[in-house]
Amino acid sequence: MIARPLLLATALLAASIAAAFAQTRSEIIAAPVLRASVTISGDVVLIGDIIDNAGGAGQIAIYRAPDLGTTGSLPVAQVLDTLRAHRVIGVDTHDLKEITVTRLARTLEAKEIEQLVAHALERRNGLGDAANLAITFDRDVGDLRLDAANSGSVQPTSVRYEPRNTRFDVAFEVANESGIAAAKLRFTGTAIETVEAAVLTRNVERGDMLKASDVVAERRPKAEVGNDAAARDSAVGMQARRQLRAGQALKAADLVKPDLVTRDQSVTLIYDAAGLYLTMRGKALDGGTEGDVVNVLNLQSKRTVSGVISGRGQVTISLATPRYAPPPAEEKTSLLGAAGPTAPVSVANVSSVAQKAE
Repeated sequence: MIARPLLLATALLAASIAAAFAQTRSEIIAAPVLRASVTISGDVVLIGDIIDNAGGAGQIAIYRAPDLGTTGSLPVAQVLDTLRAHRVIGVDTHDLKEITVTRLARTLEAKEIEQLVAHALERRNGLGDAANLAITFDRDVGDLRLDAANSGSVQPTSVRYEPRNTRFDVAFEVANESGIAAAKLRFTGTAIETVEAAVLTRNVERGDMLKASDVVAERRPKAEVGNDAAARDSAVGMQARRQLRAGQALKAADLVKPDLVTRDQSVTLIYDAAGLYLTMRGKALDGGTEGDVVNVLNLQSKRTVSGVISGRGQVTISLATPRYAPPPAEEKTSLLGAAGPTAPVSVANVSSVAQKAE
């Protein structure tokens, strides 16, 4: 009878010792361990951020977080003193001398902000496409960093533009995945619609022909150039209608096709008709470009003729091809193959045709 209570007490004592041993072992395994590097998204550093197995102390804030998108360092000795103040002891430091703390952020680059504003202003109050808008901010925006929780799209909430002074005032909201109030952004400045235009690199006199080195492509305010801006590719090889200055944006009205014939120039007269191609020398009485009608003195016949400029130093005179009336029906070829009477065929030499054309 005495043996059974004794055995029961022995079993209970053994269970207590085993439980105590297991608890001690668990505590040894779960000892707090310092982390070498920490990445956080909030504005404070918690004990649970910098050590593993922080237990109930994990939610205690001990440091202010670095600035958005930056990394800071903490000496281990300072960290241990801070942890002891919160009764966190026995921390395994792995012989670290310092730990690094990086704060996550969402970065909006300056170029991205400029594009957001341009798209918000696109086609408002007379403005054109966003790609053609030159945005100037009142203050240098630089790269903007937001809390990492602001991961939603950037949506305009208020857009104002005044065409008279080209000023804008645009507000945005950035959705927050944590459910707190959306981040608000506001930008002010000026927006000007621009066009790509050919710009002179040197002063140009009236009648000068533009070379590739004389013209560059630049974006200029549309109000300066209007809807008549000349493209660089089309400006090269053209002739200036008037004197132009370096740095001036060219308009289509400033340019003409180059003169291929000038007044009093010796030119080649070309008489062109079906089966006939005749050339002779002449003297231009007018100047012009390709396609212009000018008067030319035929140096052989001393007569003035009109023709169309067809090339450099060339004027073409087109001769009408004579048409012959078809023979009467009774003069057509008979069924037996014998040919009936036909109209006489006239033959003219080259000089008589040319003289008749004059």
